[in-house]
Amino acid sequence: MRNDDPALFPAAGGRHDGLPLYRHFIANEWVSSSAAPLTVVAPATATPFAFLASGGATEIDRAVAAARAALDGDWGRLTATERGRLMLRFSALVLEQLERLAWIEAHDTGKPISQARADMRAVARYFEFYGGAADKVHGDVIPYLNGYNVSVVREPLGVTAHITPWNYPAQMFGRTIAPALAMGNAAVLKPAEEACVICLEFARLAVEAGFPPGALNIVTGLGEQAGAALSRHAGINFVSFTGSPEVGRLVQEAAALHHVPVVLELGGKSPQVVFADADLQAAATTVCKAITQNAGQTCSAGSRVVVERAIFEPFMAMVAQRFSELRIGRPEDDADLGPVINQVQQQRILAFIANARKDGVPVLAQARPAADLAQGYFVPPTVFGPVDITNPVACQEIFGPVLAAQVFDTEDEAIAIANGTEFGLVAGVWTRDGARQQRLAKRIVSGQVFINCYGAGGGVELPFGGTKRSGHGREKGLMALEEMSTTKTVVNFHG
Repeated sequence: MRNDDPALFPAAGGRHDGLPLYRHFIANEWVSSSAAPLTVVAPATATPFAFLASGGATEIDRAVAAARAALDGDWGRLTATERGRLMLRFSALVLEQLERLAWIEAHDTGKPISQARADMRAVARYFEFYGGAADKVHGDVIPYLNGYNVSVVREPLGVTAHITPWNYPAQMFGRTIAPALAMGNAAVLKPAEEACVICLEFARLAVEAGFPPGALNIVTGLGEQAGAALSRHAGINFVSFTGSPEVGRLVQEAAALHHVPVVLELGGKSPQVVFADADLQAAATTVCKAITQNAGQTCSAGSRVVVERAIFEPFMAMVAQRFSELRIGRPEDDADLGPVINQVQQQRILAFIANARKDGVPVLAQARPAADLAQGYFVPPTVFGPVDITNPVACQEIFGPVLAAQVFDTEDEAIAIANGTEFGLVAGVWTRDGARQQRLAKRIVSGQVFINCYGAGGGVELPFGGTKRSGHGREKGLMALEEMSTTKTVVNFHG
C-alpha cells in the first residue's frame, strides 16, 4: 500500500500538496474549514502523512447542534435493539476492511502493523460488545408504600463530548464512542491532531452502516481551540477525556461551568511487584512487553518493576536479556516497537534518560535503534535500576519505553513503593502465595490489579479507570454504560 493511492483513503475529501486532505464530519457530511489545514506527520519517517481541517468554536457549535437535532430526530427515535444492530453492522465493516484500516493506523502512529491489526480487532470488539448490550440495560422496580408503583429507568445523557489522545486513536474511538452510542447518546468527538486519520475513516463506515445524521460528529483541530470549545460548550451533557493530568484539570474546570459530569483517564506510573516465589521467566517476559508495547506510549504501561531484594540481580538480568533482543523498526517491519509520536515526545523522553544518567542511576539495559532509523522519532528502550522513588524516572510519567526498577525487602515496603507516586491506574503482582495475592490486591491503590499477568489483553469487559492523579470514572465493561447514562425515578400513585 502507498499513501499516494487515493483508494486507500476513501474518507479524504481531496488532496493537499499531493497528500490526503480530511475534513470535519458533521451530520454525515464532510465540512471544510477556512483555516489552513494541519499537517499530520508519520513518526517513522518524520514526513507529512496527511492533512486535517483545523476547526474551532464555529465547527464545534455546528457539531453540537447536529447532535442535538439527531436526538430530537431519527437517532432518538430508534429503539435500543435498532441501535445495537447498527453497531454490529459497523463492527463487521471494520473487520471486512481490517488490512486497509490497519495500514492507515500503523503509518499514522508509527506502531508495528501487527499492533495496528490488533487495534482494529479491538474496535470491532467494542462495537460488538456494546452493540449486543444496547437492549439489555434494564431498569428497576422499587417496593414502596402501598398505593405506589416506583420504577427507575436508565436514559441517555444527551450530547456527549469525547476528547481522545494520539497513542491509540482507533481503540480510543471504540472505547468511548461505542458505549455512548449504545446508550442512545449523540456524540461529538475531538480526536488528537497528532494522529486521528483512522477516526475519520471510521466516520465513513458509520454512514455505510446506516447511522443517521448527527449520531456521530467529528471535529478535528488543536486542543486549545476545538478541544477547549467542546469542553466548555453549553450544549453538551457529558465529557470524556483521556490525556495528561494538567489538561484534564482544564477540561474539568471548563465542564464545571455548566455542571457537566466528566470521566477522566489521566495516565499512570504503574508498578509490577515481583516476589521471589513468582514464575520469574513469565514475569520477566511480561515486564518487558508491558513497557515496550506501543513504544511505552500507553497510560497503563508497566513503567515500574518493584523486585524483592533476594532476586533483584538475577531477575533484572532476565529483563535485560529480553530488552537486548528487542527489535525496533518501522510499521512494515512489524518489529517489537516503533517510534514515538513526534519530535517533542522524542526529545522529552531522551531528556529523562539523559538526566537519570547524569544523576548516576545505573543503566541495566538499553536497545539501540538501527542507524537507518535516524530519520524517524525513535528512542532507545532503557532499563534503569535500582532507582530511588524520588527520582523522576521512578515517579513521573515518561510515556516512552523507559523502565524503572526498584527494590524491596518486606511486603509492607513493596506496598509503600507501589503506592508511592501520585498515580493509581494499574498494578501487577507476581507471587504464587494466594494469601499474599489477596493482601496486595486489597492494599495497592489502583483502578486495576493484575495477579500473575498484566493487562489481560486489555479486554473490553474489564472496567478501567484510575484513582488519585490518574483520574476518576470508569470506561469499558458494563460500567461504561452507567457512566454514559443517567437514571430517572418514576413514582406512580394509584390510590
